[in-house]
Amino acid sequence: MTSKNSEAAGSSSKPPQPYERDQLLPIANVARIMKEILPANAEIAKEGKETMLECVSEFISFVTGEASEKCRKERRKTVNGDDIVWAIDRLGFDNYAQPLKRYLDRYREIEGDHRANMNIVHNRVGYDHEENGRFHLYVKDAQQDRIDDNHPNGDH
Repeated sequence: MTSKNSEAAGSSSKPPQPYERDQLLPIANVARIMKEILPANAEIAKEGKETMLECVSEFISFVTGEASEKCRKERRKTVNGDDIVWAIDRLGFDNYAQPLKRYLDRYREIEGDHRANMNIVHNRVGYDHEENGRFHLYVKDAQQDRIDDNHPNGDH
């Protein structure tokens, strides 16, 4: 084996360079996800975590690159969840595309419910006058809502 081949063979065990490290996910997050699937007493070698980190980061770059290219062709600047699902399917990971699409749809449904609930809370909470530099927060009662509903500007 020549020294050039030795260098190439050994390059995979070198830690990522500083500029590459910025493109990687936090290793603690990757290790935590790895540990979730393993038995409680299992250990993960540092090299295993680093290898998984590089693989996951490469996969994310691969998928987002494909999604980004789609957006560029469509003259859009923002990659969204649908673009990611499309890219995963297009890249041959179709076993993951449909479950991911269902997850994304469910997330949007829950997020929509959350926003609707926040609007309800926002509409039921009011601020009273400022006293000593502080506003007083109060919850409108049902009678107040009826009064506000009867007066377009909330006038009484």
